[in-house]
Amino acid sequence: MPRVWRYHPFDEARVRQLCAELRVSPLLAQVLLARGYGCRKSATEFLSAKLNDLHDPLLLPGCEDAAEAIVRAVHGRRRITVYGDYDVDGVTATAILWHCLKLTGANVDYYIPSRLEEGYGLNEQALRRLHAEDPRRLVVSVDCGIASLHEAALCRELGLELIVTDHHAFATPPGPPLARGGSAIPPLGKGGLGGVDSGENVRTPPLVRGGSAGPRLPEATVLVHPRLPGSEYPFGELCGAGVALKLAWSICRRLGDGRKASPAMREFLMGAVGLAALGTVADVVPLCGENRILVRYGLSSLLERPSTGLKALLNVAGLGDRRCLEAEHIGFALAPRINAAGRLGQARLAVELLTTGDPERAEALAKYLDELNGKRKTVERRIFKRARQLVDEHPDWEHAPALVLADADWHPGVIGIVASRIAEHYGRPALLLAVDAESGLAQGSGRTFAGFDLHAALAGCGGLLVSFGGHQAAAGLKLAADRVDEFREEFCRVVAARHTAASRDLEIRIDAEVRLADVHRHAVVELDRLGPFGCENPKPVFAATNVELVEPPRRMGEGEHHLSLRVRQYGTVLRAIAFGRGEWADEIAKCGGPLSIGFTAGLNTYKGFERVELQLEDWNAAGA
Repeated sequence: MPRVWRYHPFDEARVRQLCAELRVSPLLAQVLLARGYGCRKSATEFLSAKLNDLHDPLLLPGCEDAAEAIVRAVHGRRRITVYGDYDVDGVTATAILWHCLKLTGANVDYYIPSRLEEGYGLNEQALRRLHAEDPRRLVVSVDCGIASLHEAALCRELGLELIVTDHHAFATPPGPPLARGGSAIPPLGKGGLGGVDSGENVRTPPLVRGGSAGPRLPEATVLVHPRLPGSEYPFGELCGAGVALKLAWSICRRLGDGRKASPAMREFLMGAVGLAALGTVADVVPLCGENRILVRYGLSSLLERPSTGLKALLNVAGLGDRRCLEAEHIGFALAPRINAAGRLGQARLAVELLTTGDPERAEALAKYLDELNGKRKTVERRIFKRARQLVDEHPDWEHAPALVLADADWHPGVIGIVASRIAEHYGRPALLLAVDAESGLAQGSGRTFAGFDLHAALAGCGGLLVSFGGHQAAAGLKLAADRVDEFREEFCRVVAARHTAASRDLEIRIDAEVRLADVHRHAVVELDRLGPFGCENPKPVFAATNVELVEPPRRMGEGEHHLSLRVRQYGTVLRAIAFGRGEWADEIAKCGGPLSIGFTAGLNTYKGFERVELQLEDWNAAGA
């Protein structure tokens, strides 16, 4: 289905007024209007978001109680174990809390489960080992645990004190499967936790621990979560690292004078904002509200206050000499290297990198993660190729509402990335499963399409699953290998009953129609004030019509997967690229021109020279 270009109406009078009030260019004023910042007050607040606009940790449910319990454990010289997760969010959250507690002189260590052997969340055997080693220890989960009902009950049975800090969806209440047109999941806001949210504070049903009404919550000593039932926390879309930062902030303040942290702890918190930015961008939570503030200042912190390990990581990613960072540098350079360790079963090395103070060890770890990332790319390409072959081999899947693909040779740590590419390529939700003949289980990851609630759909198939978790946009699951076909049929039924992709789901929101001459260096630099860009705050998309080709388009990059072309409009010539769209080269060459192009704009720096470069989002023949 071709993508629909949806233009925001142009109101010249309002654009002129906003230009005068804010002293900005018409281009920036038009984008502000298109994004809903049409008055001076709202536009000024958005453009000048400050670090002190972050909400007080006092407001975060459970945060103060957790800080008090942790400080009590520190004073009691009890061992404190930070129990993290193997993705970037979990790794950075672990590093934040570990650094914080080290600064207090605490007896602290960390535990990262193996993605391949233990899976996501609190693990029963791991908790038993931790208890056997030291029954007095305090376990603090980060980025996991809110759905670990059985494991929390085990901790209570063993006498192992547990504090849970998380941001994911709560455990599903027992009850009938998801009905057609309905949901067994309590309302958590548009898209659910961790997904795309409207930013409104959504009240949830009363807290029920272990009951059947409302969300089921683990019986831990303290729960820290921005959307606990009854919460009035103003922003519910923090990631795990964001929650960990708030807890660290509260601990530092409690160990200061009760209101402010000591100078050393304030300096630590400023550096920790960089780690929180890493987790926030990598976890693809909405970059609005507090998340946008964390990333805006965290990007500066990564360059100005890098830890020993972060400095090594920046160097190996080719970012060490940059004067500024963008969210894209996290998403495409830093996060994949950290993630590669977890995907290939070595997430502890990523935490070690972010916590070591030894420059030689940091350099060795950074280089090793870079190598792992290279291996991950190779495995990813192989899985993607095989996934497309499977679809080609099953013509009856061509019009299926969703894709459920399984193979015994797939690496379970990498299939999530491929699921995202498959969902985008075929325009429907996609689940990929790695089948393990020895255990008789299929372990998988899924990605949504067009805003479909993946977590709710899996809840509707819960009777066929051993386990599942995640949120609206991404989820993991495990089921018996001999039930894959049955599950595929049921999952497709649930998807078909709840959602059909329409033209609005494939829309490209055009902020403004422009001339290429309007997209000059000053305008592009000014547009950066809208950033950092990401989920829920995308880069401005512009459209230009009657654009001519200066030369034939060409493929570029490894495997010629990308597109490069030079375009001209009324004498202005600019270079445009399109990542992963090498196949457009032949189509555009055949069309010849003139073209209409939809694009974002940025600055490309090469050998000290900057030039405006367009990134092509879509195109069509002029007048089509």
